[in-house]
Amino acid sequence: MVKHPPKFKPRSFRDADKALQAVQEIYRAHVEYLRQAFTDYAQAANAAGPFSACYPYVKISATSTRRGDTRFSYGYVSRPGVYVTTLTDPDLFASYYREQFSLLLKNHDAALEVGVSDTPIPVHFALGHDFHLESDLDSSKIRDLPLSFDVPDLSILDDDVANSLYVPKTPDEPRPLSLFSAPRADLSLQRLKHYCGTSAKHFQGFILFTNYQFYIDEFIQISHQMMRSTDDPLLKKHRLEYVAFVEPGDKITVNKNLEKSSEREHAGAVLARMPQMPAYHLKRADGTGITMVNIGVGPSNAKTITDHIAVLRPHAWVMLGHCAGLRNSQRLGDYVLAHAYLREDNILDEFLPPNIPVPALAEIQLTLQKAVAEVTGNDGYDLKKIMRTGTVATTDDRNWELRSYLTQNRRLSQSRAIALDMESGTIAANGFRFRVPYGTLLCVSDKPLHGQLKLPGMADSFYRERVEQHLKIGLLTMTLLRDYSPEKLHSRKLRSFDEPAFR
Repeated sequence: MVKHPPKFKPRSFRDADKALQAVQEIYRAHVEYLRQAFTDYAQAANAAGPFSACYPYVKISATSTRRGDTRFSYGYVSRPGVYVTTLTDPDLFASYYREQFSLLLKNHDAALEVGVSDTPIPVHFALGHDFHLESDLDSSKIRDLPLSFDVPDLSILDDDVANSLYVPKTPDEPRPLSLFSAPRADLSLQRLKHYCGTSAKHFQGFILFTNYQFYIDEFIQISHQMMRSTDDPLLKKHRLEYVAFVEPGDKITVNKNLEKSSEREHAGAVLARMPQMPAYHLKRADGTGITMVNIGVGPSNAKTITDHIAVLRPHAWVMLGHCAGLRNSQRLGDYVLAHAYLREDNILDEFLPPNIPVPALAEIQLTLQKAVAEVTGNDGYDLKKIMRTGTVATTDDRNWELRSYLTQNRRLSQSRAIALDMESGTIAANGFRFRVPYGTLLCVSDKPLHGQLKLPGMADSFYRERVEQHLKIGLLTMTLLRDYSPEKLHSRKLRSFDEPAFR
């Protein structure tokens, strides 16, 4: 086994496709080198190591920040200087990288430089998302792995850029081009498979989160129906928008209405148990389909999954779930469209203090309202019969009802809260933090402050009546959001003073 991976000199490009091809060439060569080295290490009695390979980088030296269209929230650097980022899995991120490269070339009269960085690729990330070290190595080789290969370095795995905490160490240090470094993105790609039970490549650009399995059951039923063949021309046209449906274990069902498909039917792995937050993907050929994740209950899960999905740079994520209605005028089954959040989840306070406002995004709010009107048949002033817009309080205490009545009620009343849950504020805050458009549409399932508790029999009846309609609203919302161009959907409200150029 050779000691070093193939060498590549830095190259300059004024064509986004050629720059992307260079990134892919470097990444594939270095990953292949590590995989071959690992095979030799696993099979040999005495491995020769150490073996090391590095991520590709892209760099731009901008002398001007003048740009043609000031309405864009991304795709340009804010001041003259040198900007760089490491890149990973350029096949998975091909469309995303191509878009960012194209905008940089469009907005700045400067070439993109592509080369090999000095950031090592940890062998765990090079081996792929389906590899398990313990299956091919004995205990001594697992112990000695760091002596022969680079392993994840926690000192560079942070979200300082996203948290607006990044400060250059020297005036001449290149500034970041993206929110996430390659190792940080790779860590999340690995974690997504662990938490969701599906490969990161299946995730789509529009994400629905829910805290109830009822929604997932309905989504599965609708998605399988979409995959079935039909002779009805209008129905067939609608179903042909999606190419496949993917379930945990990477079980793939291909759309039977397609004559040809890049997807292949796959029975998937047999799972001994369901993953912690199972994900399901209704896929479109261009990646703008719908992913739905059951995040379970609580802000910890909500933060965990959005921390990792954020590296995929989705176009929007929306929370669909149940909540406690706080107003006596609300009825069970009414909808709540959040336009503000009282964040008492505490999970993000270190990174985004609760005194920082999380604004509502007009593009998401108007689309959710339009979807509610279209699905329910209530429009204009009549929407007030079934939906309220207002503050949603998010708590980290599942038994919040047991607190002192006067103590808890004061905060809720002062904030004008109309509903309370355990996930929505966290998901919105992490969307704000990671520049991912976000929204919340909840359904009132109980009213503890007014004596209507969530009892088993009542809950089951309620779920059967409301889940289908609520999910249809969510799916329609994502379909309508897809009609926005990315530059219109990704609001300038999400960008800070000194933003990286990548979306």
